[in-house]
This record gives sequence, C-alpha cells and structure tokens, in this order.
Amino acid sequence: MPETIAKFVIISFGIFFIAAGLIMAFRPQIARSMLRKAGSTTFINYAELSIRMIPGIAFIVYAETSKFPLTFQLVGWFILISSILLMIIPRRLHHQFSLGAAEILKPIYFQLISPLSILIGVLIIYTVT
Repeated sequence: MPETIAKFVIISFGIFFIAAGLIMAFRPQIARSMLRKAGSTTFINYAELSIRMIPGIAFIVYAETSKFPLTFQLVGWFILISSILLMIIPRRLHHQFSLGAAEILKPIYFQLISPLSILIGVLIIYTVT
C-alpha cells in the first residue's frame, strides 16, 4: 500500500514538472512571479517546503520498486534534506535567494529551460510505469 501511494505521488510530481515546463514556455512571467514568492511569507515558506517533502519521501519509499533504485534514493534524500535545511535557515534568506534568482532569470531563460522541465517530468513518470 505505501508503494502504491508513493507511485501516485511520484507520477503527480512528474505531471507537476510537465505543467511547470509548459508554464515556463508559454507564460514565463507567471513562472518568474511564482519564483519571487518563494519564502515570501512564513506560511508560503513552510507550506512550500512541507509539500516538497512529500515527493522526497515518495522517492525513498518507492526506490526499491523503481527502475533506478539508487537514483530514487539519492533524489529522495536530496529533496528531503534540502527541504529540512531550508526550514532551518531564516526565511528571509530563502526569500532573498528566490528574489535574486528571479532577477537573473529573465522570461527568455525560463522559455529556454522549459523543455528540460518537461523532459524531467516525462522521465519521472517513465521510471515508475
């Protein structure tokens, strides 16, 4: 049962990457605006990081069943540990980083990297189906 739930979460995570890629390709201003909001309020910061931990845990739970167990373990632990670290550092630092990244990443850059997001989403789904 936990593996079934983990598989569903991972497929949803893949769909999220595909949707994010489409937003970056066709509405890059929205992607940039969302990046600016990361860590902007206490609620957004902890909601974002808590939600991010769910696919991290799912990757760890599903690792042995996946086509790439070691990769799933590494990705899962990376997502989980980085989420915890971002919860520990002051929220303002997280927000300042996202503002700086949004300033550097002009809309055209979002459009250029959007195929990578779509590809990652497709690969995530492929590895569990």
